[in-house]
Amino acid sequence: MDLFSRSWAALRTAVAELPDEDFAQPSGCAGWLVRDLACHLIIDAQDVLITLVTPADTEPTRDSVTYWNVADTPPTGDDPLDALIVRLAAAYEEPRLLKFHLDDLGAAAGRAAELADPALRVSTQDMVLTAGDYLSAYVLEWTLHHLDLVAHLPNAPGPRRKGSPGPARCWSRSPVPRSPPRSPTRTHCWSAPDGVPPPVRRRPN
Repeated sequence: MDLFSRSWAALRTAVAELPDEDFAQPSGCAGWLVRDLACHLIIDAQDVLITLVTPADTEPTRDSVTYWNVADTPPTGDDPLDALIVRLAAAYEEPRLLKFHLDDLGAAAGRAAELADPALRVSTQDMVLTAGDYLSAYVLEWTLHHLDLVAHLPNAPGPRRKGSPGPARCWSRSPVPRSPPRSPTRTHCWSAPDGVPPPVRRRPN
């Protein structure tokens, strides 16, 4: 739970401190601007809130490692959700509105995570996990997206600062080897520095 809270807080703080002009810069997600990534984080926060209030009665089918799929090839970016994210981000028009929504919903997701019983079984995407494993899986997501955020922003703080656990801690928990240089996250592409895992994405919605 602590790693989730620290990595999520560091990522949200990094977004909140960006100057407006940075939102029009490319992110580390192929085809996405920083504003698109920020919008995706709002959806992620919503996903956390929904999952933590979706209890399951059956035994867990996944854990924090098997939650992830290893993809043989990078996603193409043609997924309908990807296109929707871009349209939603553009609809905000002003970065301050994106910041406000992420801060509002993101803070709620953070509080829900802190209050969750790690042993609670929850359901998401036809999987059952404990809440602890689900939140642990998101530490990797937050850290990769923090790297996505600052990929073309040399003055923005990366995930090694502001209390984040840092990439090395996440790679040690990753379900894949750490040598190949490319790692898409979820349904979109991400080009990473050396030492980042190969293509990783969540199981389809």
